Amino acid sequence: MATLNDVAKLANVSKMTVSRVINHPDKVTDDLKQLVYQAMREVDYHPNVAAKALVNNSTRIIKFCVLEDIDTTEPYYMNLMIGIARSLDAQQYSLQLVTRRNFDIGNCDGYVITGMRKKDFDWIGELKKPLVIFGENRFGFDYVDTNNKAGTFMISNLALQRGYKRLIFIGMDSRESFEYSREAGYLQLLQENQMLAEIHRFDNHSHLSQQFVIDNWDKFEPNTCFICASDRLALGAERGIESCGGLIPKDYGVTGFDGVFLNQVAFPQITTVKQAIVEMGMACGDKLLDKIVNHLDTSGSLMFEPKISVGGTIRDDVK
Repeated sequence: MATLNDVAKLANVSKMTVSRVINHPDKVTDDLKQLVYQAMREVDYHPNVAAKALVNNSTRIIKFCVLEDIDTTEPYYMNLMIGIARSLDAQQYSLQLVTRRNFDIGNCDGYVITGMRKKDFDWIGELKKPLVIFGENRFGFDYVDTNNKAGTFMISNLALQRGYKRLIFIGMDSRESFEYSREAGYLQLLQENQMLAEIHRFDNHSHLSQQFVIDNWDKFEPNTCFICASDRLALGAERGIESCGGLIPKDYGVTGFDGVFLNQVAFPQITTVKQAIVEMGMACGDKLLDKIVNHLDTSGSLMFEPKISVGGTIRDDVK
């Protein structure tokens, strides 16, 4: 088994230099790091991560806390965890999934938290270790999220360009930042075009949006598009229109938000605002490790610009 001394001899440096490269890479030059890393690869030397953590008073563990019920019917959180794990793995950190109930069991170096609500502000604010929130918030915590407002503005504008004359927003009944932002994008588009806003809010369940469309079908004339705050709500609207005999996308349009899974299994596939979930997960990990390694109180927040994933629920061109 290769030793630290073997690496030092091959790189023609001291053991202390090799140790500094491994334990404090931020304090050495890039050329020196590359020299030592190359020697480590050639002799197949692998640092003892546990010993390194002990020296640095570190656990090498990051807790990923989900504060809302995980919906196992779509891989949203799995994609997020994959992204976080990729970032941490590159720096030899492990990811531990926890809930609020077992949050305090075991030690760690920091936290990535998702599903935060207003009621969670106090206890999260008292945490002593670095953290990053997945999801925009109004409480001053560093976060990573999609530009929700831009997303609904873009997709509402697309529906208008495709000739739909009435845009109805089906939102989530949640007093959270991301929902306010999604509504704000829709409202901005309608205000700029001097159109009447229509907003209806439900819990994020497809059967609720489906029943809403069915119960009010006689009020929805052709050339109406339903701008939905999630793919789940969009799926329900799509089913409601089809059960009432409406033609999608000829007479009625539907758009969603997320682009993780449900938009793909719907028929026709839902035109949606696609979130880069894996990449956002990686950004959560990168920002948290930056705070840990560089002892930062804040590393700022990051908004990913959304993209539209075109399906078959709005027209290809103007009617």
